[in-house]
Amino acid sequence: MLKRVKEFIQNFDKKTILVYFILRLLVILVMVVQILNHNWEAVFLCFLTLVLFLIPLIIDKRLKIDLPTPLEITILLFIFAAEILGEIRNFYSIFPHWDLILHTINGFLCAAIGFSLIDILNKSEKLHITLTPIFVAITAFCFSMTIGVLWEFFEYSGDKLLNFDMQKDKVVNGISSVEFNPYKENDAVIIENIDKTIIYYDDQTLTIENGYLDIGLNDTMEDLFVNFAGAFCFSIIGYLYIKNRDKYKAIEGFIPRKRK
Repeated sequence: MLKRVKEFIQNFDKKTILVYFILRLLVILVMVVQILNHNWEAVFLCFLTLVLFLIPLIIDKRLKIDLPTPLEITILLFIFAAEILGEIRNFYSIFPHWDLILHTINGFLCAAIGFSLIDILNKSEKLHITLTPIFVAITAFCFSMTIGVLWEFFEYSGDKLLNFDMQKDKVVNGISSVEFNPYKENDAVIIENIDKTIIYYDDQTLTIENGYLDIGLNDTMEDLFVNFAGAFCFSIIGYLYIKNRDKYKAIEGFIPRKRK
């Protein structure tokens, strides 16, 4: 065990190690509190977070890929912000744009990973191909968007099969639908300024003021839009970096490298 800890310390930057152990300590403290409160779902999320914190180590040891310090720290903070702050501390509800911020960062990071995969192949001596900068940028963008779509599939499956609310419902006060067309034509009827919606279930009623309850479509599309923004941003930067690596050298802090 001590040998593995020593290897871990030797392989990573001191800043990364400091952030890693601080976050890990915070997660353990949160886990202890949740155990005392008998909140076993939160305990599982804490355990999952501790496992996810091992991702940089697994990538480094198994795949022989060096993660730059800024990228490692961003990944660790992203995991902590999503699982501990977002889920357990309920930041998703306290801060309305918390989810959008995380999805934007996710789009940026996934584009960086997709970019690095293609860039590593470009530099490989075993492959006698050289991809153009625009192709690398487009591939990185598509990789990021694919990861974003797969995550939305996962959220929808959790909501549909396990009755979660991962695709957060929102109250909206307007609707445009052909279902309300009296002649059943393909011409949407616009209803604005909905005062309230009354839901009847199991001999009970639930009143939603100032609108109706959207079932997650807005949340999904907003997540994909901000993922698009993050992916597009990095793809542009990555394109400029390939064109002039010396001028845009700062972006290397977010590009994994194959260990020589």
